[in-house]
Amino acid sequence: MNSVKRERHTPLSPPPLVSAIIPTHNRAWCLARAVDSVLDQTFTDVELIVVDDGSTDDTAPLLANYGDRLKVIDQPNRGVSAARNTGVRAARGRWIALLDSDDHWLPNKLRTQLDWLDAHPDYRICQTEELWIRDGRRVNPRKRHRKFGGFIFERCLPLCLVSPSAVIIERRLLETVGGFDEALPACEDYDLWLRISCRHPIGLVDQPLLVKTGGHADQLSRTPELDKYRILALAKILRSGVLSPDQSAAALEMLTNKIGVYAGGCRKRGREAQALAYEGLLAALQQTPRQPR
Repeated sequence: MNSVKRERHTPLSPPPLVSAIIPTHNRAWCLARAVDSVLDQTFTDVELIVVDDGSTDDTAPLLANYGDRLKVIDQPNRGVSAARNTGVRAARGRWIALLDSDDHWLPNKLRTQLDWLDAHPDYRICQTEELWIRDGRRVNPRKRHRKFGGFIFERCLPLCLVSPSAVIIERRLLETVGGFDEALPACEDYDLWLRISCRHPIGLVDQPLLVKTGGHADQLSRTPELDKYRILALAKILRSGVLSPDQSAAALEMLTNKIGVYAGGCRKRGREAQALAYEGLLAALQQTPRQPR
């Protein structure tokens, strides 16, 4: 089934500088806060695209209340990666700003990032610091979640250090690297940032301009066995041939560590065949010759 678009923009209007994209599925309980945080930005040359990924709650009437202040795209439920990719394909702006429906921006988020990008023309992507709310309370990120700027590929290997909701990325760059992998049910952002950070620096605005809300049952980061999907992403980028020899060595070392831990956990649960399959994957990658990029 094809996506059904409810277009509310004049086709001949000039393209905006920024396209903000919110994917959502049954998040009517928090969606208005996310939408309002985009519409209340101090920077206003923005089109807002909300991709309703097969919601069955009150999402449709909630969005209808905003009239022509946003564009709604309806599609059958295919997951967050497919919803984001749908939004990117519909976007007209030079810059893409992603926002998950359970997060929200502070009012000067876009303006601050665009000013930073103007001052750093060699960067095609940047993110901001963030505030964390868990179960209604402010919490501090752990040391291992600390963000960095520049060429951060090796720092991104253990876990995801780039937040989709914190990012502005040039649309052409996102299209060039292929967007989000729709085959990954989790860690799809980890996979994308590896593909970008191995070749491009990622800027960091050292201000908390995003509020990330967690603790609810449908939060993607609560998906079991996240390292299983990180393993798949690492194997994928090692096979891609885009890494330098040093990057390949670092990625292979991280993959070795993750598979060692994951296979050990499989054996403790009596899943010997699964442990052997992952160890076989590692052995195959260890034997694959690495060509200089």
